[in-house]
Amino acid sequence: MSLTFQIKQASGLGRRATLTLPHGAVETPVFMPVGTQGTVKAIPQHMLEELNIQLLLGNTYHLYLRPGHEAIRRMGGLHRFMSWGRNILTDSGGFQVFSLSDLRKVTDEGVAFRSHIDGSSHFFSPEHSMDVQIALGSDIAMAFDECTEYPADRARARASLDMTLRWARRSKDHFEAHKHAAPWAQHQRSAFSVQRSEGGRDGLGDGIEGKTPSLFGIVQGGMFADLRRESAERLVEMDFPGYAIGGLSVGEPRELTREMIATTLPLLPADKPRYVMGVGYPDEIAEYARMGVDMMDCVLPTRAARHGLLFTSEGRLNIKNRQYAEDQGPADPSCACIVCRRYSRAYLRHLMAAQEPLAAVLNTLHNLAFYLETMRKVREEIAVAKG
Repeated sequence: MSLTFQIKQASGLGRRATLTLPHGAVETPVFMPVGTQGTVKAIPQHMLEELNIQLLLGNTYHLYLRPGHEAIRRMGGLHRFMSWGRNILTDSGGFQVFSLSDLRKVTDEGVAFRSHIDGSSHFFSPEHSMDVQIALGSDIAMAFDECTEYPADRARARASLDMTLRWARRSKDHFEAHKHAAPWAQHQRSAFSVQRSEGGRDGLGDGIEGKTPSLFGIVQGGMFADLRRESAERLVEMDFPGYAIGGLSVGEPRELTREMIATTLPLLPADKPRYVMGVGYPDEIAEYARMGVDMMDCVLPTRAARHGLLFTSEGRLNIKNRQYAEDQGPADPSCACIVCRRYSRAYLRHLMAAQEPLAAVLNTLHNLAFYLETMRKVREEIAVAKG
């Protein structure tokens, strides 16, 4: 099988499992860094490997616009293009397309939109989104959906949900018919990949024979519990290998986010991975993991890092503040990441003040390490509670 999900422990503190994908195993609950354009901003791939990241995100909309999915396909897929031998999840492009409120037109067939880069015209249908994701060669692709805005009244949420469910069926039918066209599923192997391989294995083509990408469905329904229930039940009938809860963190209060997650989780199959999209702060991802969420992603740790906001065991720290100008302590005394072991708050503040590119690198490394450690601690708590 191309995707397996083995639950190791489950308790009131969440569940711990191993999600096995074509490019390796992932220990859950997991936080997935966002690599929008084939890169986690400011961090090269070897550093991501040193952080032991097993699964990251790519963005279908952005990679479709540049360098283009067909160009990436010709280069052997996104794994080879970005020299990443571990797993990749791609979103469907739906969230980005629907955020272009002044540049798009939605019909049941799909979405016509203009590029935010040069204004050129494009069209995404469920089938085209699947074709793009298959060309990219992600391990997990996402069904094309409409992310309902907040606030949205019931009639708007109802219409959006109905269309998303129709698109989910079209996405699944097209994906199942064409998933074998993923570049790595065709056992292609580039000269560059062979040249770098040591011991016959570089993660960019070996060990994935006979495997194919998997497609997750996305629960929508706005902030209406009954619509979320209907969405979940109808998606489960379609029998996806995994399910995401979408349309959250779009401006609603945190307690409403939690309510929608709590409403939806029990409706999703217990033996399949459950993914909440686009969340959140460290305490939020820990809370949702303890509720039984297996996968989460968010741009927050990387975006905040570039603005000098660090997440620490003592709370959020704005490293640009003057009070750190001569502070020789680490960003977080309780953190064992390379940044906290080696660099002082004073130095990190200096890099921000001097607008040095290294500031984004070090801040991002720390924030990612903090998020990953947050998930590691949750996994450990679950294991101890079960034991």
